[in-house]
Amino acid sequence: MKSILYVGMDVHKDNYVLCSYNFEKDEYFARIEAKPEARNIVQYINQLKLKHNYDEVVCGYEAGSLGYSLYHDLKELGVDCIILAPTTMAQKRKNGIKNDKRDAKNIASCLAFGTYSPVYVPTEEDNAVKEYIRMRDDTKLAFKKVKQQITSFCLRHGKRFIEGSSYWTLKHLKWLNDLQLDNMILQETLSEYLISYYQTQIKLETFDKRIEELSKDERYAEKVKKLSCMIGVKTHTALATIVEIGDFKRFIKAENFASYLGLVPGENSSGGTKRITGITKAGNSHIRRLLVEAAQCYTRGQIGHISKELAKRQSGNDPNVIAYANKGNERLRRKAYKIMFKSKRNIAVTAVARELACFIWGLMTDNIA
Repeated sequence: MKSILYVGMDVHKDNYVLCSYNFEKDEYFARIEAKPEARNIVQYINQLKLKHNYDEVVCGYEAGSLGYSLYHDLKELGVDCIILAPTTMAQKRKNGIKNDKRDAKNIASCLAFGTYSPVYVPTEEDNAVKEYIRMRDDTKLAFKKVKQQITSFCLRHGKRFIEGSSYWTLKHLKWLNDLQLDNMILQETLSEYLISYYQTQIKLETFDKRIEELSKDERYAEKVKKLSCMIGVKTHTALATIVEIGDFKRFIKAENFASYLGLVPGENSSGGTKRITGITKAGNSHIRRLLVEAAQCYTRGQIGHISKELAKRQSGNDPNVIAYANKGNERLRRKAYKIMFKSKRNIAVTAVARELACFIWGLMTDNIA
């Protein structure tokens, strides 16, 4: 029988706290604090292997601010490592006490008993594209904030746009540019806000063009084209989903994929009482948000209608893929209207997002029967 050393690592930018666990003896030992360098972990592991004659080492750390950097550093030094998904780990906190040593101990315990799910480590290319898309999305949030700042500034100074019903149209932007304020400093403030608006808008357009270029890469082109057959899923959402998830076949069923995205209902039951809560919101929050945004498109429009834009996106795909996507589009729109008739719109959107994730899994794993 192999003797296995389980090493839990609570890692931060300033220090690493390591703790080992012996399954046979049910013993935690060798808790140390080390400088944040991968070679210190390797040295720690080698010393324990030499001292206790372990046949195998399993080490891991909780996903966090270090991303995949430590994983790759350890790989280069010949040490296999696991990144644990925080939302799947069994938590053991006595008396509400939390510190680095206890966290390292808990990680070692999770590794030994298998009470966790590993984080998927993307390829270097996928990770680079993922970071670019996330940077674009951060810029989108900054753009939204600038809009809110300009609107609030105008309201604070009694300036209301009454020439139209929609903001950020050409008419609204002309009104903002022509707006005259009595105070010179206030006028300068508005000008600076508008400069930020236009600069951020240009950035977003540049980023979106680059994402379109990246989507045409041989690695992504066919997959992006498939996913774009679904209503609400355009290049940005399709490419983001592909690079964030990587290997879709690691999910045995579509339900597992939806669960990974945190789109399934939680449960808080006790005794004979069964209580279903809101969605778990576990797993990849970035893709969950994108799919919820895509699901909004199913709450409007005619059931079974295929717009010119959607038909253009579907053009060139395998007829079976298009048929599967259209079946999904019709089903999801029916579902959205049915739920909205009985309940709130947000509930309908979330339910559609969950099922949209299932159709995406089918497209990416060729389960389109």
